[in-house]
Amino acid sequence: MSLKKTAQLSLLELTIKELGYTLRFEKGTFLGGDCRLRDDKVVVVNKFLPLEGKIYTLAQVINKINPVGLSTDIRNLVDSLVDNTLFSRDKQQ
Repeated sequence: MSLKKTAQLSLLELTIKELGYTLRFEKGTFLGGDCRLRDDKVVVVNKFLPLEGKIYTLAQVINKINPVGLSTDIRNLVDSLVDNTLFSRDKQQ
């Protein structure tokens, strides 16, 4: 599945919302991630990240949640982004 980056971001945003999370883009000195606020499940992404950073952050969260029943296309997209050597800490040395 080869999508433009804006389409990838839209697909990942939709997936996060379908998983029952509230998605927020906020400013701050953080990258982003998932958290629980009282009974709410929230994913927060730094709104000043470049497009690739936002995509990678959402892919990391989806990978961490690891939901059952995720479509093959979305799973392949998430896996390809998370396994990308550009972002992998283990492969950069």
